[in-house]
Amino acid sequence: MRGDMGTDRRATVAVTDDRKQQFDRDGYCILEDAIAPARLEMLREECGFLVDECDRAMATSGEAVRDINHRGKRYFISKRHADRPRLRDFVFSEPMARICRALIGDDVWLFNEQFVVKSAEVGMPFSWHQDSGYLDSGCPHKPYLSLWCALDDVGEENGTVYVLPFSRAGVRSRVDHVRQEGTNDLIGYGGDDEGEPAIVPAGSIVAFSSVTFHRSSANTTDEPRRIFLAQYSAEPITDPRTNEFWALATPFLENGTRVTA
Repeated sequence: MRGDMGTDRRATVAVTDDRKQQFDRDGYCILEDAIAPARLEMLREECGFLVDECDRAMATSGEAVRDINHRGKRYFISKRHADRPRLRDFVFSEPMARICRALIGDDVWLFNEQFVVKSAEVGMPFSWHQDSGYLDSGCPHKPYLSLWCALDDVGEENGTVYVLPFSRAGVRSRVDHVRQEGTNDLIGYGGDDEGEPAIVPAGSIVAFSSVTFHRSSANTTDEPRRIFLAQYSAEPITDPRTNEFWALATPFLENGTRVTA
């Protein structure tokens, strides 16, 4: 499937029936070349700015590790669309709306967004997990949608994402995860299956459910591997113990119509 995420006016990205069926069956599908060059370059520029900002902050505080960020190795930079207008335009664009309508329905909220970067040659792997595994077990929720947007050509050498189809994982629901010492990663699968690598060009999107197991390998190349992850839910996700939103709960679609732009 090919598309264009240059502007809403020119957007043609769509999820074909076979991709939707694969998503429902396996928990993921791949949308190749879904982001137009202008938007792709914008995401790269925003990523570079935010990584530099993160490096300066960690250097100032003398930290090498902050949560699951590892300075010079791996970065997770989230929830910056509020102060980065170009990111806001992207996450609430009509092309993203079309993907959401096809895969999770006509009522949609933005749940989270983040850049994930593996630095050149030292970029760390990321262990098997479900995105829902990072939500507490006491926070029941419908599976949400993760759109893994490749800002670089990705393959096994530079740390692409590997996905484990539902049929091979043996589960289609959240399982409890265990925190790994040293990396702070949460791990939810310990089997021998290596998963299916997404080998796709820059501008492609790997769409997967928050209960789909996935991992990524180390980046062994001399260039960084950059992705932008936008996540959308079919309901506001709250912690029942506090009634507070778990992450974001920004309305995006209501009855299929964009209410945030």
